[in-house]
Amino acid sequence: MSEWLESAISRGHQIDDWLATKRIQAIDLLSTTPWPTRKTEAWRYTSLRAIQNSKAKNIETSANLLPQNITDLSAIELVFINGQWDKTQLPDVLPKGLSISLGSDLNKEQQSQALANFSDIKPKRHLFGLVNDALAQDVVIVNVEDGFNIKQPLRISSLLSLGAESHTRVQVTLGKESHLAVIEDVQAEGDSLCTAFVEYQVSAKAHLDHYRFALQTGSNVAVGGCHFNLLDHSSMHSTIVAFGSDLSRLDTDIIHSGQFVDAKLNAIYLLDGNELFDLHATVEHAVPNGTTEENVRCIVAGRAKAVFNGRIHIHRDAQKTLAELNNRNLLMSKTAEINTKPELEIYADDVRCAHGATSAQVDDKALYYLQTRGIDRAKANVMLNFGFINELIDLMPNAVLSEWIRPIIRQRFSEMEVRV
Repeated sequence: MSEWLESAISRGHQIDDWLATKRIQAIDLLSTTPWPTRKTEAWRYTSLRAIQNSKAKNIETSANLLPQNITDLSAIELVFINGQWDKTQLPDVLPKGLSISLGSDLNKEQQSQALANFSDIKPKRHLFGLVNDALAQDVVIVNVEDGFNIKQPLRISSLLSLGAESHTRVQVTLGKESHLAVIEDVQAEGDSLCTAFVEYQVSAKAHLDHYRFALQTGSNVAVGGCHFNLLDHSSMHSTIVAFGSDLSRLDTDIIHSGQFVDAKLNAIYLLDGNELFDLHATVEHAVPNGTTEENVRCIVAGRAKAVFNGRIHIHRDAQKTLAELNNRNLLMSKTAEINTKPELEIYADDVRCAHGATSAQVDDKALYYLQTRGIDRAKANVMLNFGFINELIDLMPNAVLSEWIRPIIRQRFSEMEVRV
């Protein structure tokens, strides 16, 4: 066991609140879980040295931090600053049918229900999910009542000061036939470490639009997860956009617990320098008549490293399943590295499933063609790369978010091209 994990367990023991029973369970599991090495399959291509060497620490004083402005976006702001929920940034009046509460402020009956649901969707195999179970204190509970369409998106922002450590946790429940859009993002000033986990319970005939923007770069360390449980006739559309840092890791789990569920997951990541981003996505088809479409596209420059592990598990009873997984990767330098592992594990015989992965470099002929038309090499590279991922940006349900992220990605491409 590493010194960092021993310290996390020790700090977890010192917290005594309404989540005590769950913390004890997590700590017990952590105490018997080996620290991952390169021989650990789930961490084979991702070193945890950045976590072991991290000097980030808890900063109790509240910093004056605000989420990055997104032009034309009117969102309900749920903001964590250095791991503490800043309730002052939440609107005084919430839309009808939506409630947002700190777990410690709930009454005994509500806490009992929240405790029963806590860490129920997130699988126990996620080491840093257990760390989050043990250390998260300001756990926020979000509920949408049956039949309500919340028109404003909910934005969950985790803001970190220089050298700060934080562990944030949100539980989101969508009632029957409800609709909600959730935006998750982490913004860090440097040398930070955070674990940010959100669990989603999507009830029958409900719909969730989900976005996770992991745009922190440089010396920041971020390990988080998005975990979804989908009931009968529900649907979700998730978009992940990520840059790399010293260590960025995201685990997603989509569980088809009900029939006639439709799940879409699109992910884009752009890496440069010595950055790393690791995406592990697992889809569990436990019942019949489910549909999953997963598209992951990655562009890597410099000496950066991209990791993708996509697993779709079709259980024995999950007949009539339709599942597709497509991973496409583009290398912009000879020193960049991509490790991809798409998996299909099928135990049902009446299914339609496909998966595939490709890795390639920019087409020299296409690049030459654009240069002969008077376009300089840097702009030509941006045009070709942007075309590679623009399809997934177009598929984002929220047009305001897609228009906001486009220039950020274009700028990222330009910077990558300069240093290739």
